[in-house]
Amino acid sequence: MTNYGENPQLSYNKYLKVQQLIELQENLALPEKHDELLFIIIHQTFELWFKQILHELDATILYIRDRRIMRAVRNIGRVCEIEKILVNQFKILETMTPHDFLLFRQELKPASGFQSTQFREIEFLSGLKDEKLMQFFDEEFAIERLNKRFGAETLHDAYFGFLHNQGFAVDNFETRVESVIKIIRDIEQHSEEFALQEALIEHDELVSHWRFHHIKMVERTVGGKMGTGGSEGVGYLQTTLSKRFYPEFWEARTRLEIE
Repeated sequence: MTNYGENPQLSYNKYLKVQQLIELQENLALPEKHDELLFIIIHQTFELWFKQILHELDATILYIRDRRIMRAVRNIGRVCEIEKILVNQFKILETMTPHDFLLFRQELKPASGFQSTQFREIEFLSGLKDEKLMQFFDEEFAIERLNKRFGAETLHDAYFGFLHNQGFAVDNFETRVESVIKIIRDIEQHSEEFALQEALIEHDELVSHWRFHHIKMVERTVGGKMGTGGSEGVGYLQTTLSKRFYPEFWEARTRLEIE
């Protein structure tokens, strides 16, 4: 009997390109420093998960457009589970001592985590677009991707576009906040709107958790040293904690009162 679609040449290693994958880690420090491999693998793993997050969030926007709200909610739920893993990954990196990191840190200059193109894409796609960030990227790969994201629809746009189609006022910040309050007050009548809002605010919250744990990991490892890319290091990172993808959701909770 013929097994249609079967590829007798396919193996686990070929399908996942394991050989190429494990050849991607190239230490810069000479002589080789033991913990540089861990540093590279952790950050490459971040980037792989960022790719999956972007894949899921892009699909989520399409689901919202098509009014497939529970599919959108499920997609964001998957993103949130990935983000929990990303937060926990910092604990692995913290097994590296400050001294062991300093043995190869100098080799990283002027590269910086600030230059993670995919993390900026996640910010842009989620609803937090900052054109000033574009000036810090000079690679064609990064510029092309970020320009495309900057001009594209965001999850913030998609959610409030959905509310508009449902008859809610969303023409400015104040009306959007009032619409969110109405949804929170009557979740039975607006169950889809509420479920999607809750999924998005969890995504927003978990990215804040990631930022916070990133700061603590950096502070634990290098204290108040300048960043390898020339930033203020921890000082700069602390300024990112107030960033929100969906400020209307948070403001609505501040204003919410019992009627």
